[in-house]
Amino acid sequence: MGSPLADQLRPQKLEEFVGQEHLVGKGKPIYLAIKTRQVSSMIFWGPPGCGKTTLAQVIANEVGGQFFALSAVSAGKEDIKKIVQTARRLKERTILFLDEIHRFNKAQQDYLLPYVEKGTITLIGATTENPSFEVISPLLSRCQVFVLEPLEKKELREIIRRGQQKLKISRLAQDAENFLIEFANGDARQALNLLEATARLYRKTTLANLKSALQSKFLRYDQLGEEHYNTISAFIKSLRASDVDAALYYLARMVNAGEDPLFIARRMVIFASEDIGMAQPTALVVANEVFRACETIGYPECQENLAHGTVYLALAKKDRSAYDAYMSALSDVKKFGNLPIPLSIRNAPTKLMKELGYGKGYEKYPRDSLLPEKLRNRKYFPRK
Repeated sequence: MGSPLADQLRPQKLEEFVGQEHLVGKGKPIYLAIKTRQVSSMIFWGPPGCGKTTLAQVIANEVGGQFFALSAVSAGKEDIKKIVQTARRLKERTILFLDEIHRFNKAQQDYLLPYVEKGTITLIGATTENPSFEVISPLLSRCQVFVLEPLEKKELREIIRRGQQKLKISRLAQDAENFLIEFANGDARQALNLLEATARLYRKTTLANLKSALQSKFLRYDQLGEEHYNTISAFIKSLRASDVDAALYYLARMVNAGEDPLFIARRMVIFASEDIGMAQPTALVVANEVFRACETIGYPECQENLAHGTVYLALAKKDRSAYDAYMSALSDVKKFGNLPIPLSIRNAPTKLMKELGYGKGYEKYPRDSLLPEKLRNRKYFPRK
């Protein structure tokens, strides 16, 4: 049996790459880095199947030199040492792609740091976790962090059609293609895996056959696979629906599988502000204490703290108004850029600034003068 379809379709050149236009489109950061051959160490942060590994390979192909790929799950200091020795011996550009970089512990990351700092190797790390939490500050400060987004529907459609050509199967009917796109949820690998499984099991890749192939899959919890993300998603959705029984069930699945308790607790902290918010502000306090307990106690005892927090968050009233209000404000920031701040609330440390009107009327603080002129009447947070 050959390599999986997703590997067979992996692009080798920049023009073949699909998605992440904000990074690889003409004039964008990674496009410019490749074209100018000024590739520095970087970290890709994004969900599964969005192209992190592929983009690293494309960069290496485009700029030349040696390329090594490791997974932080199985690699260690000795693997890094061998690559460094090779780089020193050959004296040419050496790119190390380190998948799941968040799995490297502090000591392993510390060992990697001097070689990145001196430029012995150009590191491209990939992670599905927030690198601010998982990558040590000295290493993080020496890397550019690029956020990769889930693939859009039109991008998934293009990748699926490439898969059909590779498999030499007829084009999917619209309903089957739409189902595959919805199932993938921004993850190209999931779409291609299901397409390939269906093509192997059945003569035709119809909607019914796609669903049948999906049901026949042997699902298990895999901390590196899709069930890892499916289960945490089910856990959060259960909390959101205030279904305490379902939330406890999915929590038990994760704990029983040995999931990192901080991974679970971190999402509980996010949930407390995003979904409960102003309805029960103490939820953030409880979630933070659960995180702290997991950090200091660890397994097996911290499973009780996770259960306590899960019940509390599931039963709490829900209110997304603070989150939605912030996202509306953020949308305006992205849309309008840095609009001029009203003179009345600007800092006025010098005499000239005061003469120009900086800080004038500051003491009165009239409500309609705090936002920039273009947003003067904007209301983000609903008031009763």
